[in-house]
Amino acid sequence: MLTLPNLLTLSRIFTVPLLIFFLWWPEWRLGYAIAFGVYALIAVTDFLDGYLARAQGLVSRLGAFLDPIADKIMVASVIVLLTAKGVIHDWHVIAGLIILMREIMVSGLREFLAQLQVSMPVSKLAKWKTTLQLMALGALILVPALPAYGWLDTVGIAALWGAAALTMITGWDYLRVGLKHMDS
Repeated sequence: MLTLPNLLTLSRIFTVPLLIFFLWWPEWRLGYAIAFGVYALIAVTDFLDGYLARAQGLVSRLGAFLDPIADKIMVASVIVLLTAKGVIHDWHVIAGLIILMREIMVSGLREFLAQLQVSMPVSKLAKWKTTLQLMALGALILVPALPAYGWLDTVGIAALWGAAALTMITGWDYLRVGLKHMDS
């Protein structure tokens, strides 16, 4: 049964191609501004689907499956496109790669642990990581839309590195827990 939280999660997945379209549009400042609006909508629905699921007691297996997929699709798409467009550039690409590698590692670890019927709940620090990551990517989407506001680039890049640092810490925490359940 599709609940409202699950529909919101699905809407995030189906909205990512629209986000990609506006981020891809060559040299069109308005495209980045529209992309930011779509991105903000996706971020709000990310908060809402989880909030509604918990508040209404509608936490489901489908939601638990779809939510992290929706997050990873959106984050990976934005990092790759901002890198391709040169918004994330030079050695700052490393911060984006750290985030992407951790997401892949944690997804694989969760899949492995699910086979053992071991759950790996999201930590509070991981929620802070996600918040910082969303802020970083949102600021960086706005950089080409608002070139007169150079501080957006500084804030976005600093937040991206902060998210990458938290990504390494939380990734290590998850890996440490997961290693306890692996045969040697």
